[in-house]
Amino acid sequence: MSEQPEPAPREIRQRGLYYEELELDVIYRHAPGRTLTESDNVLFSTLSMNPQALHLDAAWSAGQPFGKPLMNSLFTLATLVGLSVGHLTQGTTVANLGFETVTFPAPLFHGDTLYASTVVQAKRPSNRRPGQGVVTFEHTGHNQHGELVATAVRSALLWFAPTE
Repeated sequence: MSEQPEPAPREIRQRGLYYEELELDVIYRHAPGRTLTESDNVLFSTLSMNPQALHLDAAWSAGQPFGKPLMNSLFTLATLVGLSVGHLTQGTTVANLGFETVTFPAPLFHGDTLYASTVVQAKRPSNRRPGQGVVTFEHTGHNQHGELVATAVRSALLWFAPTE
């Protein structure tokens, strides 16, 4: 009696969602959140050539309205969008097209955790790029207390699912 070879295990690769898989008016909650540190703030601020004392000088910031250093808002924006990548756009994005609006209704501080979710506001096939579509995302960030700390509406060009 001859032995049958064992079938190869099925493989599942992590990826974002293709244009067709994204649904309008669905809340995509991204996990895990990201706890923001003083090191994050100092590194991002210095790498981006932003010497703002509100991010880097604890003694000076103590005399300002929030009483302590604020997280760099561009770090907050980058992290907000970044938290969505593995869930929605990893390997399925052609390009980021731009931001319509960005708001920071409440501050983030060292030690806060940013939690993100995304709603697809609109999508349409590209007029000039076959096999690709324009998607408008609304990203929303809350801190560990549930306070709204950031929003961003952005458009991106995504691939259609490959045809087999």
